[in-house]
Amino acid sequence: MAEDPTGKDFRDAMRAFVGNCSVITVGDGEEASGLVVTSAISLSADPPLLLACVNRTASSHPLLVRYGRFGWSSLGAAHQAVAERFSGFGGVKGPARYEGAEWETAVTGARLLTGAPTAFDCTVEEMIDRATHSILIGRVRAIRTTPGAGALIYWNGGYRALVD
Repeated sequence: MAEDPTGKDFRDAMRAFVGNCSVITVGDGEEASGLVVTSAISLSADPPLLLACVNRTASSHPLLVRYGRFGWSSLGAAHQAVAERFSGFGGVKGPARYEGAEWETAVTGARLLTGAPTAFDCTVEEMIDRATHSILIGRVRAIRTTPGAGALIYWNGGYRALVD
């Protein structure tokens, strides 16, 4: 048992959790960016609110503050390439993260992944700073679903597909 765990100890231990993979999309044009989150949870059904934790050093963080809206698309079994681009594999940044996938513009103007198991169009309800991250609370403005899309999870340092 590690006493007084370091950040590395904590990150290594967190890999034992199975995380649902989603992408948060934010910004427009050359400012378009986004990131993968595995800390996505429901906060409330009435009103519909979602919660994620976003590192304040992420390129998407200031865009969430500036735009006040974002897309939240869960990733399906066929979306590993999307997860890798939004994780920055190979140095992919900004608008290039959207390449190789289809996107639809939602009610607020945010982008949602076409074919995502579920996707939410959100406005920023609140951002609460704690340590290295901000707790992002999003108010759901619209929902899209795709039955039978499976799921992409993150476990033990890698992405894994789950099919129905």
